[in-house]
Amino acid sequence: MNLILYSKPGCHLCEGLQEKLEEILKDPENPCKFDLEIRDITTRDDWFAAYQYEVPVLSVCEADTTTEQFIPRPSPRMSVRKLQQMLQKYLSTMNN
Repeated sequence: MNLILYSKPGCHLCEGLQEKLEEILKDPENPCKFDLEIRDITTRDDWFAAYQYEVPVLSVCEADTTTEQFIPRPSPRMSVRKLQQMLQKYLSTMNN
């Protein structure tokens, strides 16, 4: 599974979410298996137009497809553990 984070430079919400996602990936007991891709929306006009007022935006797609399923934005106050549980729910939904 690919987890995509649409982000932009200087976005503190984006940076905080990215840090939590990277912490999840580093956890050896992490049940969520995903590759994290960070997409800077300022590098493409279509991304910028779609997400300039929405970042951070999370989506999931299977490695062999380009179809994305968007995940509701987690609260910036959400703990790493709660974020991990939320991701596990969405990733398992994609696998079924």
